[in-house]
Amino acid sequence: MSERRVFRFAPSPNGYLHLGHAYSALLNFTLASNCGGRFLLRIEDIDLGRARPAFEAAIHEDLAWLGLEWERPVRRQSEHFEDYAAALESLGAMGLLYACDCKRSDIGRFAAAHSDWPRDPDSAPLYPGTCRDKPRRSVREVLAEGGAALRLDMRKAAALAGEGLFWRERGAPGRAPDSTVPDAAEGFSLVRAEPAQWGDVALARKDTPASYHIAVVVDDALQGVTDVVRGRDLFFATSLHRLLQKLLRLPEPRYFHHELILDDAGEKLAKSRGSATLRAFRDAGVSAAEVWRKLGF
Repeated sequence: MSERRVFRFAPSPNGYLHLGHAYSALLNFTLASNCGGRFLLRIEDIDLGRARPAFEAAIHEDLAWLGLEWERPVRRQSEHFEDYAAALESLGAMGLLYACDCKRSDIGRFAAAHSDWPRDPDSAPLYPGTCRDKPRRSVREVLAEGGAALRLDMRKAAALAGEGLFWRERGAPGRAPDSTVPDAAEGFSLVRAEPAQWGDVALARKDTPASYHIAVVVDDALQGVTDVVRGRDLFFATSLHRLLQKLLRLPEPRYFHHELILDDAGEKLAKSRGSATLRAFRDAGVSAAEVWRKLGF
């Protein structure tokens, strides 16, 4: 872990940035500047089916318009598939991954037939373990064939990681008080990780050779990120990330999950909902300084 604190802003180039992205980028940039730390930009374009060069170029343009500066070269996930494959192979060597031929529709039908079937924090039905006990194949073989997903055997992974898995959080939104232990020396709380709530999560699929979860923990470790500052919609994913960090023996960053920027209807801003983009504000004559003030900086 670097002696200097390292922050990062890591958008996906599948649409134009909106005010929610701007808030996260400005917060990371400001925190890095205030402590003499480093600010990184990372392009999370591992989903090649949705990533677009035009959106990636627009990310650079929008952040430069806001007046942000970041270190170069910029890490692009699509250039580092071997890093993620190596991490998957490590998990496979521990006997923690298995190939899954089930489709999302199969899992959906199973859950529909069981009204009380549990769901993960993103409201997706947990995988029922249909392929868990089939003969195991090597990670390289499964990735080369491209016809199956690689799932984490959560029961084995949690047992191997052991109990007492926590992360350090500046505040703890959305959690019950008994899930945190005060760490007043640094102004953080220790939050108990609960990775089992994600079930046998898919860490690679035929259309995406590494999931967000495996890629983000590998990237943060390789880039020496010390402080992960992101929206509270990713708060619960941190349980899974801490599990993967423990299994792969990766450094543990500090976390801060900030409040989300909401629209007039109280919904979080999203590309899929057509939220107003930064370039739309710019085209309307809004200045970067006005965006800073609007977002509380």
